[in-house]
Amino acid sequence: MKANWLIYAMLLPAIASLIIFSYMPMPGVIMAFQQYSPRGGIFGSTWVGLRNFHFLFSLPEFWRVLNNTIIISLGRLLFEFPAAIILALLINEVRAKRFRRVVQTIYTFPHFLSWVIVAGILTNVLRLDGLLNHVLVSIGLFDEPYGFLARSDTFRFVLFSTNIWKQAGWSAIIYIAAIAGIDSEMFEAATIDGANRLQIMFFITLPAIMGTIMILFILAISGILNAGFDQIFNMQNPIIKDVSNIIDTYVYQITFERSPNYGFSAAVGLFKSVIGVFLLLMANFLSVKLTGSGLYMKK
Repeated sequence: MKANWLIYAMLLPAIASLIIFSYMPMPGVIMAFQQYSPRGGIFGSTWVGLRNFHFLFSLPEFWRVLNNTIIISLGRLLFEFPAAIILALLINEVRAKRFRRVVQTIYTFPHFLSWVIVAGILTNVLRLDGLLNHVLVSIGLFDEPYGFLARSDTFRFVLFSTNIWKQAGWSAIIYIAAIAGIDSEMFEAATIDGANRLQIMFFITLPAIMGTIMILFILAISGILNAGFDQIFNMQNPIIKDVSNIIDTYVYQITFERSPNYGFSAAVGLFKSVIGVFLLLMANFLSVKLTGSGLYMKK
């Protein structure tokens, strides 16, 4: 460490960020066991034990919200997670380097747009008198305007498809970087042996980045109760609230739209964190058993 102190010094901003934003706020967990009062603060509020959790699990609407969160998160794993992998594989197959950079830039750009902007555009395009309905009715595909954002059977599809458009290009960067680290001699040997580009993709490229895929999949599993607050908060409406309301939006409503109950909100957050840690450990254990490697240990 003494010989490479400059390299270790580069870790200091990350360590400081971790301490300030991840460890220093940890005393706030105490709020989950209190009837929190801003006047009393964390160490001066009334201790109520597990009352906030009893109240949480006794609410029928909480179980509906939890069900929505799990369904939307599983849908994201099923549709959105593979989309970034497929996009990375396809971009890697583009042989013209300049065109490849252009394509990658086009797909990455939506990530930098705020969901406030994207949701505003989508609302204008998908509403009953919006552009899409106007086109579909004009060409005769629909007899009347279709409520894409006002129907429970299509809203989640809109969520998944728009998030793929916005985030797939950004998520693909990690896989593209992993592909760039594959030994080029493996591709040359496969080509000499007569493998076509599709066979090279499935039998060399994909297995070579499987470790990266598993790490990101484990992290995605651990965050299964984070169903995408920014997107849903900006796109939901009262008509489809029964299928779009997730834990994060539910906590927001309790904390800011009703009479504030910070202890209850903290209890919901702690519940999410405990479940996330359990899923992380379980997913990592299964990964080690099935693939021989995981996030922090190997078989």
